[in-house]
Amino acid sequence: MIPDSLKTTVSDSGIVAVLVIDHAANAVPLAKALLAGGVNVMELTLRTDAAIDSLKAIKAEVPEMIAGIGTVLTPGQVKEANDAGAAFAVAPGFNPRVVGAAKEAGLPFAPGICTPSDIEGALEFGCNVLKFFPAGSTGGLGHLKNIAAPYQHLGLSYIPLGGVNADNLGSYMGSPLVAAVGGSWLAKRDVIAAQDWATITANAKEAREIIQKARS
Repeated sequence: MIPDSLKTTVSDSGIVAVLVIDHAANAVPLAKALLAGGVNVMELTLRTDAAIDSLKAIKAEVPEMIAGIGTVLTPGQVKEANDAGAAFAVAPGFNPRVVGAAKEAGLPFAPGICTPSDIEGALEFGCNVLKFFPAGSTGGLGHLKNIAAPYQHLGLSYIPLGGVNADNLGSYMGSPLVAAVGGSWLAKRDVIAAQDWATITANAKEAREIIQKARS
């Protein structure tokens, strides 16, 4: 369900900035701060009412940013994200109704998985990129390798999120299973609220350096 072109873009970035924005006015400077640090893929989570307006602002003013919507929990939110022009959508878990709605809408979608049963459910809908969540508390990269092993011949890619940070980013990026990681630490909610764009750019630069080193 993720087109090859988008999959390549996400993989080339190596990291998807996962964001909670309280005020849409912060969306454009946030996107520019991430781009300045070399991160060009972002997930705006539907944990606040500002997410959709933030997406629209970024699409209009920062078109070079690949902006998607996260925490998609209902078919209605799939429609909302698709109507707003999300480049992709992501869920924390695997809900057949939600994945089915995304497939019907033609919206690139990555459901969350943490068990073999989750993976097999996602496969039923043709999903090829899966969010591994919560990565840290379910065993990290070791757990991912174990649950992914029976499906490795299918060419699935994973995006770990939850417990991923600058300290363990390199080990995740050293695995061929991992297309990218979810970077919730790049721009934390309080840092966005404080409009500390310099810190966000610095975090993005650090992450990109770690990714490049791990892949070299």
